[in-house]
Amino acid sequence: MPAGSLRPEVVDERVVVDRVLAGEREAFRILVEREHRAVVRICYRILGNLHDAEDAAQETFVNAFRALPSWRRDGPFGAWLARIAVRIATRRAAGRRTVEWLDPAAPEPEAGGAAPDPLVAVVRSEAAAHLRGAVARLEEPYRGVVALRFFADLPLAEIARLTGRPVPTVKTQLRRGLLRLRDAVEGAL
Repeated sequence: MPAGSLRPEVVDERVVVDRVLAGEREAFRILVEREHRAVVRICYRILGNLHDAEDAAQETFVNAFRALPSWRRDGPFGAWLARIAVRIATRRAAGRRTVEWLDPAAPEPEAGGAAPDPLVAVVRSEAAAHLRGAVARLEEPYRGVVALRFFADLPLAEIARLTGRPVPTVKTQLRRGLLRLRDAVEGAL
């Protein structure tokens, strides 16, 4: 059966994975077409830039293709893919520095108004980079849950759905992740 003969939204992901693992590499396209928008959306929420999100999504699909035999099938394929996407996007976010551009054409502040302080912008940028790095250094499952909650701004029920975990487990992992993050950030001060 050709890869394009099944509609991505109605296909059983286990059947498609079996086809890919049997050597029908083109069948992976079905999974990409079905999950692409969700993966880009997750990466965008973490990275805040569509171009970077698309690059991270591409890397996610390449890594997923290579790791396909390791998918344990104990949860939805989309949740497994989302965890890969969060890991990649978080790593990319931790590795970049935020640059704040000052607009030379912007009007000067009125008398008594505070001008944008370049030093404040640098300190904020470094603090944001330090925080992203601390999140990237959290061990799983805490890194994924914290990133989905605060970088991707997802509600707990959506995180539970994506990770295939119950909401109380997600709450516990989020709390423990935040405690570890606080310790890591305070320890660096």
